[in-house]
Amino acid sequence: MEDRDVLKHISELVEEEHELRSHVKAGIGLDEPGRERMRKLEIELDQCWDLLRRRQDREEYGQDPNLEQVRPADVVENYKQ
Repeated sequence: MEDRDVLKHISELVEEEHELRSHVKAGIGLDEPGRERMRKLEIELDQCWDLLRRRQDREEYGQDPNLEQVRPADVVENYKQ
């Protein structure tokens, strides 16, 4: 996997997220499957951004970025800000 692959996936997820949010803004709202999909999108986006940052850090320090893997949602979602 390359950084550009991760960025492409992020773009696809963001596009889907914007589409779902447009339903809310238009007053259509989201049904339960739509709300669940939004939650999953937010988590997957967090995972992708985390992976991209860790890949870039490895690259910056001359390490192999391909050693990084997507971390589980419970790890990424429980970071302290």
